[in-house]
Amino acid sequence: MAFCNVVNPTCHGRQVVTKGTVIGTRLFTRIGGAQLDGVKGLVVEAACLATHAALYPAAALPRRRRDDDGLADRYRLAGLTPLQRGLLIGDPMAAGTPILLVHGLVDNRSVFARLERSLRRRGFTTVTSVDIPLFATSVQAAAAQLAETVEQVAGRHGDTGVHIVAHSLGGLVARYYVQRLGGGDHVQTLVTLATPHNGTRLACLVPKAVSYRLVSQLRPGSPLLRELVEPAPGVRTRFIAVAGGLDTVVRPGEAALTHPDLVTENVVVEGAGHHGLPFSSGVAHMIARRLATDSAGGRQPSQTTTKVPHLCG
Repeated sequence: MAFCNVVNPTCHGRQVVTKGTVIGTRLFTRIGGAQLDGVKGLVVEAACLATHAALYPAAALPRRRRDDDGLADRYRLAGLTPLQRGLLIGDPMAAGTPILLVHGLVDNRSVFARLERSLRRRGFTTVTSVDIPLFATSVQAAAAQLAETVEQVAGRHGDTGVHIVAHSLGGLVARYYVQRLGGGDHVQTLVTLATPHNGTRLACLVPKAVSYRLVSQLRPGSPLLRELVEPAPGVRTRFIAVAGGLDTVVRPGEAALTHPDLVTENVVVEGAGHHGLPFSSGVAHMIARRLATDSAGGRQPSQTTTKVPHLCG
């Protein structure tokens, strides 16, 4: 199943209707609007990348651990906004389920600075960034380290399960953990942002002579990717694969996730690029809604495609 194209629902206050028979001035307007949207998207992507670069050095320093372990503090309503109180009162289990944020290759927690803040504002009480090795040797090795972290966090919070939100390569690490290392017993939902589930052609541009194992694993058809399409019976984790419509690092088709044994939802965000997805308020809203309504019971393998707008600011 391929991703659907996402069309901006409004253009200068008017509903845009796309037809194959559009000609003349209307065709010129439509093409011009698409070009303008593309330029705006690239500007936003550049701004997100600049923000990420500015935050990167500070995020590389050791982080003081938040006190998220006290059960009483996790459900205390004093000092919370109405939005936060609403989630805690309406679904305390959703509010208390730990959320782990897993970054990508040669990255750190700075990529999730905005998303982490957005999730906490919406009432999720336990949001933790997980650092994977700066130059991991393989997806399998990083997944084994992630397994240890997940089991520690789940154990501290009563083994009720966790959610994972992962960017780029981090999504493959988390997926390997869920499908191949028994992570499906702990992970309720895995949200991947711009993850090369089908590989990325950019990895093919790196000469094998100077490439190391992890980069070669990102090539389409690599042994790792072939392993991930093998049967995965009994995995009840819900997968949500998010792609940016303007992503040239991991294109939407490369970020699509389909598997006959898995519950998957593919989401395309128009106007978002590879680095813009974690900074998008539209993506943050979508993730918060999915995690607030997650239920692990009675899931059957299914495949769906969803469209969400890219909202900034």
